[in-house]
Amino acid sequence: MRSILTKILTAGIAIAAVGVVAPAPAQAADSAAYFVMTDVTRSEFVIKLTDPGKIQHARDLLSGTTTSEPHVLGRIDKRPAPFNPRWSYQLRPETVGFFDFAIEVCDATIPYVEDHLDEAGGAFLPGLVWCPWSSKLVREVQQP
Repeated sequence: MRSILTKILTAGIAIAAVGVVAPAPAQAADSAAYFVMTDVTRSEFVIKLTDPGKIQHARDLLSGTTTSEPHVLGRIDKRPAPFNPRWSYQLRPETVGFFDFAIEVCDATIPYVEDHLDEAGGAFLPGLVWCPWSSKLVREVQQP
């Protein structure tokens, strides 16, 4: 019984995670906002948000207005972005979302993803979904 319950809960979390990264409608280029996130390694990673609701949620997290869904989730694009020059990858802006809890298979630190980017999308970060459990936003920045 316990293993069935575990499978149901894991499937529910996975479905919820996929729903969070569903593409959002296209937004005007000037409506983007940029945020710096960090993780347990203290590395910094810039994300770009284009969805007004997600931008507001990020700002609410930074201001302390909310503590719900504090962690960042999205699909990796294995190309560098001008707004995130330190890393060889980025999160696709239309897939970025926030979560409270996620499955272990999508958890990794910022530098670990960099070091194993060639493996991402296979057994490591299947579907290129990345959900660093220790991620948190630290500040909003102007377009780099």
